[in-house]
Amino acid sequence: MWWRRTLSSRCRCCLGRRRSGAKWIWSFHTRPICSAPALPSGRITALQALDVWKRHFVEKGVTEPEQSSQYIIAHLLGAKTIESVEQQKLREFLSKEKTEQVWQLCTKRLSRMPVQYIIEEWDFRDLTLKLRPPVFIPRPETEELVELVLSDLQKHPRVAETQQTCLEVGCGSGAISLSLLKSLPQLEAFALERSQDAVDLSRENASRLGLQDRLKVYHMDVIKDAERMLGLFSSISVLVSNPPYLFSEDMASLEPEIFRFEDHAALDGGEDGQNVIRQILTLAPDFLSNRGRVYLEVDPRHPPLIRRWVEENMEELRYMETRHDVSGKPRFCILQKEESQGPRGGSGLRNPDPITLALAQVATASARLPPPDSPLLKINNFAQIVSILGLHF
Repeated sequence: MWWRRTLSSRCRCCLGRRRSGAKWIWSFHTRPICSAPALPSGRITALQALDVWKRHFVEKGVTEPEQSSQYIIAHLLGAKTIESVEQQKLREFLSKEKTEQVWQLCTKRLSRMPVQYIIEEWDFRDLTLKLRPPVFIPRPETEELVELVLSDLQKHPRVAETQQTCLEVGCGSGAISLSLLKSLPQLEAFALERSQDAVDLSRENASRLGLQDRLKVYHMDVIKDAERMLGLFSSISVLVSNPPYLFSEDMASLEPEIFRFEDHAALDGGEDGQNVIRQILTLAPDFLSNRGRVYLEVDPRHPPLIRRWVEENMEELRYMETRHDVSGKPRFCILQKEESQGPRGGSGLRNPDPITLALAQVATASARLPPPDSPLLKINNFAQIVSILGLHF
């Protein structure tokens, strides 16, 4: 994974880790794409191929040059890490076909394609997930988010609930939901994703892991499909999300591995990085059971902003705490729905300003929107539109 250290976890430059104990790797090179070395005319060993590509990656300024060549060649040798390959096998000559495969995959790395996309898989906790562009690559911090949710569910089970349910907003490859499902046999999960590519990949990963019967993946946009969501989900135990949370201005600072290959919509959270976060929190009370919780992975700048917004605007959500990631940065927000006697009405906002309330009402009134040929769409006066839609603020 490639992020830039000075920004959030989504912008740091890090290949990541596989389960052999390999350390996290950091580097910050950004150079033009160059051509591959010539395919060798004679036979070479895996060790020689590793050396050729390590030196070429270094020369061309590719990030994590040694680790990139090691992961790619280990993958082609049927292993996850080079350390797990027998030394004898590394000294054996590669077949012509295998050599051509090494050159083909390592050439992709020259374009700054992430290794995860090149080998089409990566480990997340105790799962091996299929990956392909442009679906968002799970980061190490998100493993911590899963651990946080698991710890809470195991320490404080909702004893009144016969079936625990989880709703994930923005599931990407399905990493969070599938990891929770594998660890909690009693859990049922629902996942939303705006990208059809990600929906397909999540479903594929669920099938490969034998979890397809406990995970339902919906092709939905949390902002555009709010009304439809309200008709589908209720009494959810846990709402979890690693939403788009980069500040828009930070998008220009992304490494090529991210900027060229990953879905920008899964990264860009708007001017203050909170567009999707605010929508999730606005809708959360409608989905959650009493004392149900929200777990968010966010930018380190977000927790105090989210706390203040919730305290000023949300009647039925209480900001519980902020948790730090392994590097000591405030990364995770935990919120809880306050107990209520019945279904809530209105927008769930506390003393909202008119614009905030109007936007929230518009998000949940899509079922009342007129057809494309309606005269309403020709009205330019905001007050008239609000009146016709029956919105009040």
